[in-house]
Amino acid sequence: MTDVTIFAPSPILTVTVEDHPSGDEIHVHAGGQGVWQARMLLRLGRTVSMCCTLTGETGRVLRRLLEDEGIVVVPVRRDGRGSAYVHDRRGGQRVVIAAEGGDPLGRHELDELYGATLAEGLESRLVILSGPGRDDILPADTYRRLAADLREGGAAVVVDLAGPRLAAALAGGVDVLKVSDEELLADRLIPDRSVGAVRRAMRLLRERGARTVVVSRADEPLLLLDERGFLEVSTPRLQVADDRGAGDSLTAGMAAGMAGGEPPREAVRLGAAAGALNVTRHGLGTGDAAAIAALLETVVVRDASGSEEALPEQPVMGRVSPDGLAALAAPEDGR
Repeated sequence: MTDVTIFAPSPILTVTVEDHPSGDEIHVHAGGQGVWQARMLLRLGRTVSMCCTLTGETGRVLRRLLEDEGIVVVPVRRDGRGSAYVHDRRGGQRVVIAAEGGDPLGRHELDELYGATLAEGLESRLVILSGPGRDDILPADTYRRLAADLREGGAAVVVDLAGPRLAAALAGGVDVLKVSDEELLADRLIPDRSVGAVRRAMRLLRERGARTVVVSRADEPLLLLDERGFLEVSTPRLQVADDRGAGDSLTAGMAAGMAGGEPPREAVRLGAAAGALNVTRHGLGTGDAAAIAALLETVVVRDASGSEEALPEQPVMGRVSPDGLAALAAPEDGR
């Protein structure tokens, strides 16, 4: 049994070419949202099971890479095209050379993956439901069913989703929802990125099925809302090397704290520190536990329940039904 189970339906084989004084440097890694979350959890001393589909040649390589990192892989193996990309970063910016989104899951493969996630998740009691790299890999309703069944069995469910998958997970019920204000804006759940608009959306998301809602806001303090009210969480503004994966590190840091027995409003401090450190690194979901511990001492948590920002009436936010939430939610970009 591991501390945390991650549902990662379609991990990605990543090949990145970097510049080096002695010539080209080629890096081959496992990637994707679930992998980046698992990587940070491992850095924070937690054990991780990953329930995933491994497809064709890329899947065989991915399994070895994942296991070499210390992840317990619970695979559904199949033939076909797996998710992969090749990026050239020698010029300082990512240039896509080739990208393959992978084949959608068939009914039998999805059933196997679903059953494996239930079995592992009910053992670990803490599950992160992560998204695939492409929208059509599996039906969004899978997240509703998984969230409902896992919580019915007594497991805590953490999600970092947007679009139709967010709406589906909320319908099943989740313990912690992490989302960014950019995703809320893209999903038309907020009219702008003001604090007041974000707070209104957070209340709506709690009403729709999330016990705790955490919204990251780029370099602004993140917000948490639970039954006790709002918290504002601030971290130092560090120099950014690569901001991709910071949200996944935040989610993983919170899950690490929860696996250690902390409630979400306490675990958010570790999540904030992990996310802050991740932006200083080129590797996604990476970080040194000692550096995160040092940053943890700099995290400032403030009760923000009494600092309500008055808002004009915005009927679109106050009257969104569960079906309307799904309709308004646009698919998020692939990771």
